[in-house]
Amino acid sequence: MKGHCLCGAVQLEFEPKAPEIHACHCEMCRRWAGSAFVEIDVEPGTLQVTGPVKSYASSDWAERAWCETCGTTLWYHLTLPKYDNFYAVSAGLVDDMGGFPMTKEIYIDVKPAGFAFAGDHETQTKAEVEAQFASFAEGDRE
Repeated sequence: MKGHCLCGAVQLEFEPKAPEIHACHCEMCRRWAGSAFVEIDVEPGTLQVTGPVKSYASSDWAERAWCETCGTTLWYHLTLPKYDNFYAVSAGLVDDMGGFPMTKEIYIDVKPAGFAFAGDHETQTKAEVEAQFASFAEGDRE
């Protein structure tokens, strides 16, 4: 898949891990993306990027990146050593979000009342997601 930011300064290419999109409704994603963060998981080792990228360590386990020129949201990246090859690329960077269906929404219990994605798909609550991240971090301490 190929994509680019709003101004075209950042170009990227990657293989999707699966033909699906996911949405995150956590407070950080909503502030960062201006809405739910809708993303495509990247097959590890396939992300290729050119252009002016900036990133911010938004938690103990992840960073978020954007185009330095236009500010377009680019990706969410896990920084834990065992998972540091995980990237979730903003689905809006590719045409028609790859044409992929939504298969998962996380932080479903804290999403704004006006948000409703169509279709049946997996959902996870804040507690479920954060327990999963805690287990990732715990595994890194072994």
